[in-house]
Amino acid sequence: MAQCVQSVQEFIQDSFVPLVAALCSEEAERLTRKNSLSFAELVKPFCRLTSEVHMRDPNNQLHIIKNLKIAVNNIITHPPQPGAIRKLLNDVVSVSQPAEGLVANVITAGDYDLNISDRSVKASVPWYSNWKETLMELNTSTFYSATTPWFESYRECFLQSMPASDHEFLNHYVACMLVVSSSEPEPVEQFLKLSQEQHRIQHSSEYLYPKWFIPNTLKYYVLLHDVSTGEEQRADSIYEEMKQRYGTQGCYLLKINSRVSNRGTDEQIPDPWSQYLQKNTIQNQDCYEDCPYTVISNKNTDHLISDGLDSEIKDGLSNNFKTHPLQLDHPSGSLDSTDYVKATASLQDSKKSNCGTPHGACLTLTDHDRIRQFIQEFTFRGLLPHIEKTIRQLNDQLISRKGLSRSLFSATKKWFSGSKVPEKSINELKNTSGLLYPPEAPELQIRKMADLCFLVQHYELAYSCYHTAKKDFLNDQAMLYAAGALEMAAVSAFLQPGAPRPYPAHYMETAIQTYRDICKNMVLAERCVLLSAEILKSQSKYSEAAALLIRLTSEDSDLRSALLLEQAAHCFINMKSPMVRKFAFHMILAGHRFSKAGQKKHALRCYCQAMQVYKGKGWSLAEDHINFTIGRQSFTLRQLDNAVSAFRHILINDSKQPPAQQGAFLREYLYVYKNVTQLSPDGPLPQLPLPYINSSATRVFFGHDRRPAEGEKQAATHVSLDQEYDSESSQQWKELEEQVVSVINKGIIPSNFQPTQFCLNRYSDNSRFPLAVIEEPVTVEVSFRNPLKVPLLLTDVSLLWKFQPKDFNAKHDVETKELGACDDDMIGAEAIAEFLINSEETKVARLKLFPHQTGELHILGVVYNLGTVQGAVTLDGIDPSIGLQTGKFVSNGLSVRGRQDLEIQGPRLNNTKEEKTSIKYGPDRRLDPIITEEMPLLEVFFINFPTGLLCGEIRKAYVEFVNVSKCPLTALKVVSKHPEFFTFGGNTAVLTPLSPSASENCSAYKTVVTDPTSVRTALLSSASSVDFGVGTGGQPEVIHVPLPDAVLLPGASVQLPMWLRGPDEEGVHEINFLFYYESIKRHSKMCHRVLRHTAVICTSRSLHIRATVCRSNALEGEEGRGDNMLVFVDVENINTSETGVKEFHIVQVSSNSKHWKLQKSVISEDKDTKLASRERAKLCFKAVRCKNSEENYTFADIVFGNEQIISSASPCADFFFQSLSSEFKRTHVQSHAHASQRAAKQSFDETVRLIQQCSEVDLNIVVLWKAYVVEDNKQLILEGQHHVALNTVGKEAFSFPQKQGFKKILGNSDWEDLEQELPEMVLLKFFRPENTPVPARPTPEQLSNLIKTSLRYPESFNHSFHQKSLCLVPVTLLLSNCSQAVVDVMIDLRHKTTSPEALEIHGSFTWLGQTQYKLQLKSQEVYSLQLKACFVHTGVYNLGTPRVFAKLANQVTLFETSQQNSMPALIIINNI
Repeated sequence: MAQCVQSVQEFIQDSFVPLVAALCSEEAERLTRKNSLSFAELVKPFCRLTSEVHMRDPNNQLHIIKNLKIAVNNIITHPPQPGAIRKLLNDVVSVSQPAEGLVANVITAGDYDLNISDRSVKASVPWYSNWKETLMELNTSTFYSATTPWFESYRECFLQSMPASDHEFLNHYVACMLVVSSSEPEPVEQFLKLSQEQHRIQHSSEYLYPKWFIPNTLKYYVLLHDVSTGEEQRADSIYEEMKQRYGTQGCYLLKINSRVSNRGTDEQIPDPWSQYLQKNTIQNQDCYEDCPYTVISNKNTDHLISDGLDSEIKDGLSNNFKTHPLQLDHPSGSLDSTDYVKATASLQDSKKSNCGTPHGACLTLTDHDRIRQFIQEFTFRGLLPHIEKTIRQLNDQLISRKGLSRSLFSATKKWFSGSKVPEKSINELKNTSGLLYPPEAPELQIRKMADLCFLVQHYELAYSCYHTAKKDFLNDQAMLYAAGALEMAAVSAFLQPGAPRPYPAHYMETAIQTYRDICKNMVLAERCVLLSAEILKSQSKYSEAAALLIRLTSEDSDLRSALLLEQAAHCFINMKSPMVRKFAFHMILAGHRFSKAGQKKHALRCYCQAMQVYKGKGWSLAEDHINFTIGRQSFTLRQLDNAVSAFRHILINDSKQPPAQQGAFLREYLYVYKNVTQLSPDGPLPQLPLPYINSSATRVFFGHDRRPAEGEKQAATHVSLDQEYDSESSQQWKELEEQVVSVINKGIIPSNFQPTQFCLNRYSDNSRFPLAVIEEPVTVEVSFRNPLKVPLLLTDVSLLWKFQPKDFNAKHDVETKELGACDDDMIGAEAIAEFLINSEETKVARLKLFPHQTGELHILGVVYNLGTVQGAVTLDGIDPSIGLQTGKFVSNGLSVRGRQDLEIQGPRLNNTKEEKTSIKYGPDRRLDPIITEEMPLLEVFFINFPTGLLCGEIRKAYVEFVNVSKCPLTALKVVSKHPEFFTFGGNTAVLTPLSPSASENCSAYKTVVTDPTSVRTALLSSASSVDFGVGTGGQPEVIHVPLPDAVLLPGASVQLPMWLRGPDEEGVHEINFLFYYESIKRHSKMCHRVLRHTAVICTSRSLHIRATVCRSNALEGEEGRGDNMLVFVDVENINTSETGVKEFHIVQVSSNSKHWKLQKSVISEDKDTKLASRERAKLCFKAVRCKNSEENYTFADIVFGNEQIISSASPCADFFFQSLSSEFKRTHVQSHAHASQRAAKQSFDETVRLIQQCSEVDLNIVVLWKAYVVEDNKQLILEGQHHVALNTVGKEAFSFPQKQGFKKILGNSDWEDLEQELPEMVLLKFFRPENTPVPARPTPEQLSNLIKTSLRYPESFNHSFHQKSLCLVPVTLLLSNCSQAVVDVMIDLRHKTTSPEALEIHGSFTWLGQTQYKLQLKSQEVYSLQLKACFVHTGVYNLGTPRVFAKLANQVTLFETSQQNSMPALIIINNI
């Protein structure tokens, strides 16, 4: 049970006190009424004695009485009606509430705690850890109180209002005060009249009430004297007469009203009466109907929710509660129109009036002391001697009565000595509760004596008498009398000082069972339970106390059941091991019974306390029921904010309720919410709990929606809300934009550069304020989720915003303007008329704002009407005044308007040490765009843009640029990571008209008809790299779009040709184009705009080309220069027949170089080079050095057909230069990685570089082809080109080396497997050259190319050895310096004898003349050295024995090494 202010001993002593009746004359009542008090009320605060009292028991032993209290009541001659008692108890509980405001703060944000005593927190049960946090919070509650003053008030009022019964004498009057005023003419006669009146009331048969203890009731005569108006001498004389007549022990002169009420108002006299008068007593004896006062609710099927707690309520109960206790009151406003609420209101009014009237206004502190002294005198001299005498008389009568051979003490002693007769159980006893004893029966005399002893705290004697009486009553089977004796015997045993015997709880249980089951007297059973529960609680037997309290709950009294269940709940939580869940469950039961009893505030409090335990434990159904009830009770009490909050909790948690229940909850919430909004219609829009908004998933899109494709026109993909965010792709777009901005700003990215972000989401960088353009829509995508199983209908959905106009060119700001209907000229908003979210659905709504003015826009949230749907029913021809359109969902008419804020938490900061050790979040400004000035807006359309190409295929398309804004745009550029994929043509492309033949064949190339005689001979042309954007110092990825006049006016459009080349690698390629453009007018906020396009191209295999170059042995070239090489080109058709390609034709092979050119085709057969699937062709060409300047590239075309493709014009040259620039970029990155090494050894590396240049060649081969494709029974001719870059002599080069090289080695079928199994091998091969350092020494291969040697001699030589034994053959040794530096050469003609085999080969001839020559060859010089070889036998000889050593002229012999000829020089010596 809850903690009480009094101890259990004080409580029991105050519950059973001697009753004294007061009978006053009218004049006496008038005197007391001057103080707004009756006589009984006047003496009530002073009825407790402040000192000990002594009396003697029948054995003449001194007995001490401590803290004795008496009760003085006016005589009421008819018992109170049960209905009046119930109303009184109901009112007492109603007016006793917790401190104001505590219940109202319970539901706030769903944050509930509990509070219990410190002792109960020391639990150590196994499950305690789960509740530890809850229990630790129990001590710090702001509203929960361990005391329950309403229960104590109820208990006190209940015990005081119990009607007197014939089976016991505790409520019988022991004495009677006769009060007469001294101002009356004949006070003594008045005393006589009052005495006769008292005698008539006690002994006349017409008065059955009140009950009197003994026939000879003590009469105490009180003379009341008004000091302020009366004559004191007269009062004294009357008092003297009274003492002579009634004795000094039987009368008293009480002087009161020592001051006049209207004077001395400044003096503050204490008012001890208020605390007693607030506790209502039964003064009004009107007849009340015999039923409890409950709130009868009107039925409303829309709001009838069953909670299952009252499934067993039967008809015919006394409360006739036919409707559900949780049924909401009718919404018509009749919430307060109930009997109970009216009664409570009247009680409150009377309480206010009592509180407003001062009590004791005519009394001084001296008067207070007089009244206190009067009570003490009455008790000492009148009451206690009377009781002591009565006890003696009763004891004597019982001892002398015939049949009683022993005194009560000896009988009691023998009883406890073991000669106890076995008691019969209650079930064996007959129902004789109707048995009545005559007043003079000895059994009643024993009970009377026991009660008297109990009232004067002689508990040992009282226990003996009760015990004796109990035995007699049980023998007579007088069960009502026996139960009373058992009850008081148990209490007496408990109250005995020193606790000589344990508390006989079984006595109480037997008494309760008898009262309840046999006697059917629930009032007496309730008194037993109240007493026994307090006793058990004091002994820390909380479990037994709780069981006792629960056992007495029944359907006959909801108020009693509610209070007892609440006390049982407190017992559970005060146990040594607190049973928190049982506490909560019984608080729920108590709240339910409080609700049935009409105690709405107490019901609400109980549910709120229980909620603290149930919340957050996963018991969602229990939480829903509690919150629903809290909402209902709060609504009934007009605590609408709390009601809304409680219903909100039901809706925002993941509910496990069935759809019908969820729909009912939602309707309840909307109904309550509507009542709240009607109270303050002009207030701010409150927050709605439904639907959920995932704020972090909010996306913001700036700009118009993308225009769909129209026929052959394909609009740029750009950005839309339908695209998923890709961080890798986003980073690529950012790099592209940085690249083009860097080019525009001459290699520097401005510090205020802000990458363009069209769509902001949770992954984008939202740390800066985004930029939006005036008159362009801002689209906000809000993600709604409906957690319920019923659909939600949102209507009139729009954005809530705040706008601050600003002129970014001015220096002053305009004041902030909030949302309003008049602000449409600043920001236009688009509302969604109806937005249906089905059950448990996540759905996005896209809401638009149209800014009409520059400034700062802040998007705050979403505003909408929340409603429910009756069903998915469509209406045709509905009246438009209803506000719904045809085919829309039908609302049930209940909707409320509210808002939800979009609060987005930024990313967690994790940069500094402070940020890492604490939790800090950065800003997220995606909802705070800055509206900037007007900017141009570009739209791009692609015409005839292919989706599939062969690798290397050239296709011509057109691009249309449209300016859809009101501003001209300029500086149009496009940037891509794959510039080799497309071209707009070089500077000469627009000026050069297409040839007729090209137009007829729809060729993408510029072609001319060739002379048949020039087949397989090079046709030369030249072009500058500057014309094609290479060599200008800029980045090749940034391409200028050649707009006419470089400006695109508003509304204008232009179409430009675009050539495309299929990537060399097969597969699906995503190629990103970023179009950059600016406004003619410079803006402070936005400098440029971009447009994105992603082209998806699927390429399939075509040709694979590999080529090698090697030096020719022939040194005399054209014009005597020894610079010619052989180029071998191997072409293979690796296309599969799946793509419909029949065959490839090699139509032309071109070379592009600053230093070399193809001269002719070495293979002289005049056959067309056709390649079917898996076929391969080998081509060989002669290459010579160019004579032109270093500036221009020389293009040499070797044509295999009758049309020459001008390789130096667009688009052939464009793609060549783009592939060249990408190759250059790759080698530049490699060389840049080792710049530090080259700087450290500059002179050393220059030497190495000169030697390396001897083996390097700068020759690029372009193979142009045509493919014949059959598609839909039509033959198409496709064109294309492949590039091979030859850099090193003798090293094989591929058109696509990374993967195609492996294909040549492994074969296609093996390669396809390798692609799946070994992707790392490819990557390793690709990246290895970047990690290869610059060689410190030249390789032997590089040194062997420094000097090129060649022997000139006759293949056979005839000599007559008979005539001359020595044969001399002239031999010319040609030495060619292949480097750009001066080279020192040493020729050693001595044979190097390293092995016997060498002696056999070389020993038969010798060189004549010098054995060593030292020469110096200038750059590119060819030197001829005349030698003689001497032979002595015929045979075949190898003349390649001279060893050549070379070094650079300005170096030491650091790099000197032998230059060996790779081919043997064989000569035949014949004898003639």
